[in-house]
Amino acid sequence: MASGFCNTCSQLLKEFADHLRSAWRELELKIKEAFREIGRCNCFRISSERRTAFDLPSLRLNCGRKIAAMRIFYGNRSRRTKTEADGLCVIWKIEKHQNNETQLLSQESLQTLNKLATSENTDLQMTSAMYYLHLSHHLNCPLPDAFMEPIVALLLSSDLDVQKTVSLALVNLLIKNNVCKELVIEMGMLVPIIELFRSGDPTAQCHSCACVAMLASSESNRDSLMVDGIIPLLALAKSFDPKVQRNATWALLHLTQSDWSTRLLCQAGAIPVLLLLLQSSDSEVQFYSCTALCNIAAIHEHHPRLLRIGGHYLSRSLLTLMSSPVKKNSAQACRCLQTLSKNVLIQDQLMELDCVLPLKALLKTSTSVWIESGLTLLSTLSAHPSNTDILVSEGLLEEIGQVLHHPRSNSVIVTYSCKIITDLCTSHVGEQAVMESLCLPGLLCALVSNTLSDETLLHVTSCLHHLMACDVLRTKLSATITSEQVSGLVKLSEQIRNSQLAYNSAAIISELEMTEEMIRLLKPHYTSISKYLLGFLKKKDVKFQQLGVVTIFNLKKDGDFSSLLTNSELKVQLLKVHAQTEETRQLLQMIQPLSPSPVNSGLSQ
Repeated sequence: MASGFCNTCSQLLKEFADHLRSAWRELELKIKEAFREIGRCNCFRISSERRTAFDLPSLRLNCGRKIAAMRIFYGNRSRRTKTEADGLCVIWKIEKHQNNETQLLSQESLQTLNKLATSENTDLQMTSAMYYLHLSHHLNCPLPDAFMEPIVALLLSSDLDVQKTVSLALVNLLIKNNVCKELVIEMGMLVPIIELFRSGDPTAQCHSCACVAMLASSESNRDSLMVDGIIPLLALAKSFDPKVQRNATWALLHLTQSDWSTRLLCQAGAIPVLLLLLQSSDSEVQFYSCTALCNIAAIHEHHPRLLRIGGHYLSRSLLTLMSSPVKKNSAQACRCLQTLSKNVLIQDQLMELDCVLPLKALLKTSTSVWIESGLTLLSTLSAHPSNTDILVSEGLLEEIGQVLHHPRSNSVIVTYSCKIITDLCTSHVGEQAVMESLCLPGLLCALVSNTLSDETLLHVTSCLHHLMACDVLRTKLSATITSEQVSGLVKLSEQIRNSQLAYNSAAIISELEMTEEMIRLLKPHYTSISKYLLGFLKKKDVKFQQLGVVTIFNLKKDGDFSSLLTNSELKVQLLKVHAQTEETRQLLQMIQPLSPSPVNSGLSQ
């Protein structure tokens, strides 16, 4: 292919390229000779340890940039000049093999790391620590156990920067499950890690707390951590450094995940500290401390300690957190209060402190999990009759009606809503509040939901059956029920997998007011209704037989159903039930003249 240059220009360019290559070869020779002479000088001789460091495979990356980063991170230390540069050049020799785990974890690397970690030269120790920090970021497989030995030596280093670097590497390895948590304890790393608590350096404390938090997530490690770790952790949880405080609280949270460690924590005075942390400006600290208190509250023996602080401090703090704009904290505070609300004293405090307002705010959120938290606490409060009038007067049933129409409503939400409606609809005021709310339409909509389980539908039908006992509510339900919902009730009544669900659904149908509109809705289902009524009458369970009779009596108000009943199998079975009932009545009459005492005496014999 033609170059596009004339012969003269091509020749000139060729001569220029030849001169350039010749000049570069001469410059290269001069540079090599200069470094050869410099290398003969004693001040630039490399020690055997540093030569070992240069033997680490796959460590040659942006030396100048890494030196700058280290100096920014740890401060400009005048004693680190060429030695520091050597160490960083060694540790970041990564361009060639940075993703090659075989090279990074070779036997040669292990031998080199052991030499550097046990060196008296802290700069070479830092080289080894930085190697582990790099490993912690890039390793995707378990770290061989043999590679844990240098970490122990580095944690015992006299240089705080080395300890900070290797502890950060250890945190990363623990988070990614590259190392076994139990092995860390077995190799004696816990003692130097806890010693870093007392270093006074926020970075070292932050890393060591994170290590303890990860180690405490393993149940088998908690016993070891409890011996020397509780008091320092509680002290660091009160640190003014937000990162230290956060990681210390995180570690305390993990220690509340077993009964034994929780008991020791409470004895050591953890509860007042955790209560204070609820007021932290850091939302993560609030979440960790609230979750830890929730774990403590789950064990009833700790309730006296939780309630010992006067002025309703615990209840006030949790209610304040319930109003947090960070909804996960608000929901967690609600869960904690729900756990505590099994204690009657806490319930009284909550009602006294007007807990309904933050609860209603939770019910208005768009996240199902947070709604569930609010409903769980409300269901506990509504179970006590003394709270009923207050909860109704606060407009709680209006909110429950809205929740039932929530697009993300699920089985948990529907179940707790049914329980609360049933509890609150025990007075005329409660019945009127249900009438004025969306509770009834919401329950009817739930009947035809495709996402609800039979267990949840059992709660729905039980609640509706309970509401049908009120004349006003029965009239409203009969007037608002739709054709689809009637069909849903009929289908549930004729299913056999859950007899109680069938009973509840049929009981609702038996109490529907037989208006012209209702007859129109029921008429297409008379055949199906007759079929399940026949099954009810054949059952030995008297309550099903009685329900069948009551339903037939109600439906006979429509002449078409009466005609369908004539000469049908259902009519024959009804006569059999009547005959059995009459026989039972006559038998009862035979023993009626007997006084109760001889009967009781005979039974006792």
